Amino acid sequence: MAITTTTTTVKAISSKPRTKPRPPPSSSSSPPATTTSKIKSSNYQPHNTDMAAQLQRIASSTRTPYEKKVWSLLCQIPAGQVSTYAILSAHLSSSPRAVGNALRRNPFAPEVPCHRVVATGGLLGGFKGKWPKDGEGITIDEKKMLLRREGVKIDDRGRVLGTPWSAFV
Repeated sequence: MAITTTTTTVKAISSKPRTKPRPPPSSSSSPPATTTSKIKSSNYQPHNTDMAAQLQRIASSTRTPYEKKVWSLLCQIPAGQVSTYAILSAHLSSSPRAVGNALRRNPFAPEVPCHRVVATGGLLGGFKGKWPKDGEGITIDEKKMLLRREGVKIDDRGRVLGTPWSAFV
């Protein structure tokens, strides 16, 4: 079954089987193959990341306008700070789940720092997005390692200590 829509209405519904196979996902939907290696190695230096360059990468990508907005906001969160899904979603007039879905699709991690977003109570919620090839998103342990490398304090229960950053412009 196929349902075709415009932005506000259903345009067509078909129960005919698909005659053509779906095209493979675009290469822009998967993260760089080096994401996990950057996390595990010393290549990623959070305090030396050129956020203007990251914003340019985001702007020139072929991703959705919403994903670009979310990822651009991530660039405002300073190294050593975290924000929450709820704070980002309130700034975007969106939902925490929509923010989480955009973070899961972030092909620019860790330089565009989705690891700096945590659950409202400070827990290191996880998004380990399944990618069509070349591995998966980061694990909670990798997220914890990145945050600690930036100086974020995390208790033994995996909860970030301190007040979430919320000074988005």
